[in-house]
Amino acid sequence: MARPSFEIGSVRVRPGRAQSLSLPIMRLVTGADVDLPLRVLHGRDDGPVVWVDAAVHGDEAVGVEVVRQVLADLDPRTLRGTLVAVPIVNVLGFMNGDRYLPDRRDLNRSFPGSPRGSLASRVAHLMMTEVVSKCSVGIDLHTGSDRRTNLPQVRADLDDPRTRELAEAFGAPLMLHAPLRDGSLRQAGRDAGAKVLLYEAGEAWRMDPWAIAAGVRGVRRVLALLGMVDDAPEPDGEVAESRRSGWVRSRGTGLLHFEASLGQRVEKGERLGGLFDGFGKRVRLVHADRDGLVIGHTTAPVVNRGDAVVHLAELV
Repeated sequence: MARPSFEIGSVRVRPGRAQSLSLPIMRLVTGADVDLPLRVLHGRDDGPVVWVDAAVHGDEAVGVEVVRQVLADLDPRTLRGTLVAVPIVNVLGFMNGDRYLPDRRDLNRSFPGSPRGSLASRVAHLMMTEVVSKCSVGIDLHTGSDRRTNLPQVRADLDDPRTRELAEAFGAPLMLHAPLRDGSLRQAGRDAGAKVLLYEAGEAWRMDPWAIAAGVRGVRRVLALLGMVDDAPEPDGEVAESRRSGWVRSRGTGLLHFEASLGQRVEKGERLGGLFDGFGKRVRLVHADRDGLVIGHTTAPVVNRGDAVVHLAELV
């Protein structure tokens, strides 16, 4: 018996086919329409329905390229199950290189949304009703926020056995047990019954090749674990685990000379860098406040007292 077509919006995608479509979001003052772009790969054979999304924050470009490369390597004629790809969720923010929507709302604090709420709420509701509600697994792709860069890492509920299995399969250098945040896509997806991974890597508004490559390999490994594809990239290496992380904050103001690197293991008290004045005089050192793995750091040249400088994850 042939697999039924996949319905999304006003479109029915037949088995063994891939189809791009757009879901209407709003109309601009110019009269032009703004749509949510999607691509559906509906396999001939039965399997799970999975979504992968990027650019929930409009200044996060890494995930958009991850989605592009993943899609380029998939064939709906051999795919088992269905993949729904949403490369740019925050369309208006992405067009402007802005993390937020025009009303300054954070889309990742607006889920599950409402059909009659704010613009952010409406976009969230569209994503939930047309994509998330149809899926059993989701991969939400992110980068560091403005002037911060992140080591490739998966944040997830590691206490859930199936979610943990998916996180391990992704194979990022770190998997971090992270609490759910109210209004996030990850929380809304979990509440809707899906298992959700959040991938963090690289810096906002940059195409970091190493962050893209790790993301593509990770998504492919998850699809292989789910039985949707046959081949998966070999593991990159050991996957560290953390259940707690925190930022080292600057105890002074100055130009930051950062001496550690992403993925470096450090010990409490170890020197991570120094602060200098405009003439090159050192005014303060930055030291690790715990044993851990460097999973993020600021890229700002100037830091003020109290600024977050280095993100350390305590390893299990």
